[in-house]
Amino acid sequence: MLNTAIEREQKIEREQKLAHWVTAQLALSETVSLNAINNDAGFRRYFRFTATNTNNYDYNSSNNKWLAVDAPPETEDSRQFVALANYLNQQGVCTPKILCFDAAQGFLLIEDFGDLLLHSVLTCGSAAAVYRHAFATLKKLQQCPDNATLIPRYDQHLLHQELLLFNEWFVGKLLGYSINNSDTVMLEGMYSALEACALTQPQVLVHRDFHSRNLIMRSNNMTADDKLGVIDFQGALWGPCTYDLVSLLRDCYARWPASLVTTWALDYRLLAIESGLLPNVGETEFLRWFDCMGLQRHIKVLGIFSRLQLRDQKQQYLDDLPLVIRYTLEVAERYPELNEFVIWFKKSLLPRAQQQPWYRDYKTAGELTGDIT
Repeated sequence: MLNTAIEREQKIEREQKLAHWVTAQLALSETVSLNAINNDAGFRRYFRFTATNTNNYDYNSSNNKWLAVDAPPETEDSRQFVALANYLNQQGVCTPKILCFDAAQGFLLIEDFGDLLLHSVLTCGSAAAVYRHAFATLKKLQQCPDNATLIPRYDQHLLHQELLLFNEWFVGKLLGYSINNSDTVMLEGMYSALEACALTQPQVLVHRDFHSRNLIMRSNNMTADDKLGVIDFQGALWGPCTYDLVSLLRDCYARWPASLVTTWALDYRLLAIESGLLPNVGETEFLRWFDCMGLQRHIKVLGIFSRLQLRDQKQQYLDDLPLVIRYTLEVAERYPELNEFVIWFKKSLLPRAQQQPWYRDYKTAGELTGDIT
């Protein structure tokens, strides 16, 4: 309780400093009032703000609408965020413009894209058109030229460290299962195969969290090229070409029928080949890349969502675990070499998961009703 009270006081103090900083940056005559909006899974906090007297600076006009951002420097790299935002914008990707920032304090003023998340407009009737816009944005991301000084490598070590989050946070800390030596041998063998598959794919810029809650519909009147705003890109790496595609189509917050996901994935394969992003890789090989990358991502996400609740007190992510379990088992069950993992998961982990308050039947998690057009 003491730590919680101290943390609350620290947050209030930072908010006050941020409000004064925004006021100074915009040369306003009175301190702005901050209004918190939904935050992401990281430690950044976002605020809209108001003031009675703006000294004729219309910071809430359609051309000058900004968000105040608190990005604590001990956990967030504002310089990397700003550099990536500018880089991606130069490449035609619609990322927020940066009005100003203070890296030492971790304060920024960035363009406000609004609240209309892609997730909120996804319906059975809109899905095909919405994903066409998303594919146009993904193609722009993947066409970005390599910049080794700005974009770190998504190498084997990092891929492996991500997978180990599953062992620690989901298996050990959330479910309370102790991994034994034979479990370790089995898991390490699977992890090595997934890492090898990721590294053999063509490498491109990877957003690493390209899904329906990180894409914003900026206006219904915009063209496909600038309709979607891209946020939460600060963890971008140079890595496997199917990573962002599987993040989008096997979204942890929205599920589509497996046959339709396959169709959409192969549609993007053709688009990527025609755009010169991919060699003429066959459908079977591409779908294997897609499945392996998705499995790596979803195993990792089981660990991340568990950590968000256990370490960061972000309870809402546990509600999405059943769908992530569904993706994990559905894909693993397609590959005979992963039978041991499937059997182990269902025997050792699933009964423990079923005792958790967040659990619901994973076999029906994310089900939709209605015809998809």
